[in-house]
Amino acid sequence: MQVQLLPNAISELYAQVSNSGRVTLADRYGLMAAVLDESLDEEERMAVNRILYAIHKRKLVVVDEISSNSY
Repeated sequence: MQVQLLPNAISELYAQVSNSGRVTLADRYGLMAAVLDESLDEEERMAVNRILYAIHKRKLVVVDEISSNSY
């Protein structure tokens, strides 16, 4: 089974978590899909690594909410 992300998914994810400072459950699934996607280019892979590093350094907070969107 091959994982394929939507175009610009990584850049959107990076912008959203950078802006909010939070990584939601949906974001984590997106990161998991990105890690499994073998077709990521170098820029996308670096963005994923930056997010993971920020989580590791506690600059981003992992939350149990499904999404950061408010309805």
